[in-house]
Amino acid sequence: MSTVEEVIAFWVDEIGPQGWYAQDAALDAKIRDRYLPLWEKARAGRLCNWASCPKGCLAYLIVTDQFPRNMFRDDPRAFATDEMARKVAARACHLRFDGQIEEPARQFFYLPLMHSESQMDQDRAVRMFLLRMPNTGAQNLLHARAHRAVIREFGRFPYRNNALGRQTTSAEQSFLTEGGYGLAVRRLQKAA
Repeated sequence: MSTVEEVIAFWVDEIGPQGWYAQDAALDAKIRDRYLPLWEKARAGRLCNWASCPKGCLAYLIVTDQFPRNMFRDDPRAFATDEMARKVAARACHLRFDGQIEEPARQFFYLPLMHSESQMDQDRAVRMFLLRMPNTGAQNLLHARAHRAVIREFGRFPYRNNALGRQTTSAEQSFLTEGGYGLAVRRLQKAA
């Protein structure tokens, strides 16, 4: 079974920033092949002990927030452990575990908040990037603000509707047709 150190080495060192946001079927398959059993263990609540220290929290958040987005694109399981990740991230930030992790890996403490469909979590994600990632957080801050803008406008992420079996409203469909998330980012860039 994978260890905290192995998960961090894989995601932070091997994959690194250039691969974190790439849509790559080969990488998705690699993560699924290597980490699906670990994610299932986390989903069953059997990795909670990882959340007792900064590096353990980082690995836990990678497994519960990042890996499922790669392993299960366009599938409801992509979001199945979001609430678990959000709770650990909020607690870790409160305990300031995030400050013990170097940038840019520190962002993984804030992404579960940014992935939440709660306005309060969105506001907190923006604050975390603004205040706690001063050296490498400019792009992250832009994306945190874009996520928050989408939640302010719709109360949810419309681009998740199909995967989650939700009805898309006409306003959401217009947003998706005009570019969806990319549109939200461009609006913020234009306003800056």
